[in-house]
Amino acid sequence: MKIFRVKSGTRVSLGDHDPDGGPALVATKDEGARQLELIKADIRNLQRKLYAERRHRLLVILQGLDGSGKDGTVRHVFTGIDPHGLRVISFKAPTADELSHDFLWRVHREVPGRGEVTVFNRSHYEDIVAVGVKKLAPETVWKRRYEHVVNFERLLADEGTTILKIFLHISPEEQRRRLQARLENPEKHWKFHPDDLADRKLWPEFIGAYEEVLSRTSAEHAPWFVVPANRKWYRNLAVAGIVREALGRLELKFPPPAWDLSGMQIP
Repeated sequence: MKIFRVKSGTRVSLGDHDPDGGPALVATKDEGARQLELIKADIRNLQRKLYAERRHRLLVILQGLDGSGKDGTVRHVFTGIDPHGLRVISFKAPTADELSHDFLWRVHREVPGRGEVTVFNRSHYEDIVAVGVKKLAPETVWKRRYEHVVNFERLLADEGTTILKIFLHISPEEQRRRLQARLENPEKHWKFHPDDLADRKLWPEFIGAYEEVLSRTSAEHAPWFVVPANRKWYRNLAVAGIVREALGRLELKFPPPAWDLSGMQIP
């Protein structure tokens, strides 16, 4: 999964990343589907150990432009995980109560506890990218947030949280196709919002903002991964591989019993 990782200190240009992805994973959709099921089985096994051991925490942050597939990634990668140890948090526009606190307040209270996997569908990075592009706060406010999020993620990592930040990278042509599909399918009308069209007009600004975020906040303790997302099966396989690799590095195992079970029988 190193092919997708943004090395700390690297200046990122998303134009250098192919949103279709290359043959580095697998060459065909069918083979990708088979590999995904094998990887998901590994993730389920590792997550059970994570939950039982209660020593580690995993935070997966999904970011991307409208239509990049954040919801679909959650469905396809994390289906089958024991729900006792999984939480998915979807951050929307902040409420009045949330706006009355610092921008990280609503985020910090949702980070995973020991034994948990938590997935952020959007995150505190909206408070840099969207706020900056849409001019929702003065530049002097949101520009300070780069340092704030780096320090926040350092705190989480120092306390035992493994952090994976994944940017789902699509092309403007693929975004247009997916937004049009929402308009043409009545079952997807609920996913469409006029703001999607307004944001699409700001495509260059959003890409520039994400390039700045990827460049300034990818760190050894909280790396960014740029995942090609034009092909959904390729996206799912890449994200699953990143998650499995991170869990595998934790050397998870089921904890020994707290009492002697030898000779014990159930009457």
